[in-house]
Amino acid sequence: MTLEEVVGTNSTEKKMETVSQALEELLVAAQRQDCLTVGVYESAKLMNVDPDSVVLCLLATDEEDEDDIALQIHFTLLQAFCCDNDINILRVSGMRRLSQLLGEDTEDKNGNEPRDLHCILVTNPPVQPLQCQALQDVSSFCEESRCRNQWVPCLELQDG
Repeated sequence: MTLEEVVGTNSTEKKMETVSQALEELLVAAQRQDCLTVGVYESAKLMNVDPDSVVLCLLATDEEDEDDIALQIHFTLLQAFCCDNDINILRVSGMRRLSQLLGEDTEDKNGNEPRDLHCILVTNPPVQPLQCQALQDVSSFCEESRCRNQWVPCLELQDG
């Protein structure tokens, strides 16, 4: 391995860590401002009605979800829609961390099923737009990835 490869790998890992932190900040801020839509079905409905309000589509899976054909079909359709409508997309692994960030329990106190965290949309309403550096960082990462022909970049969220 050459010095350039070692330095390049290290800076790429550092960049991914920075973007992961920005994504976590963005999700917490968006949830506080009621700018999150959670769930595959709910996300599809919103994008059908108001795609211009969506600034980021997060597709989250863990290894056990990789064999879920129905989920993969939903993801393919969501990705195509996002590409057609210039919506940033991120694939994320680390469902447990995502659940922690959004304050989700495996079951709520009433024994209800938890929300479906496989698809999360961050919206940016025109009335009170999200003004945060984290959104700009994540958007820049998505744009840089597209410039490298990586249309759906992947991030791994680390348990905190």
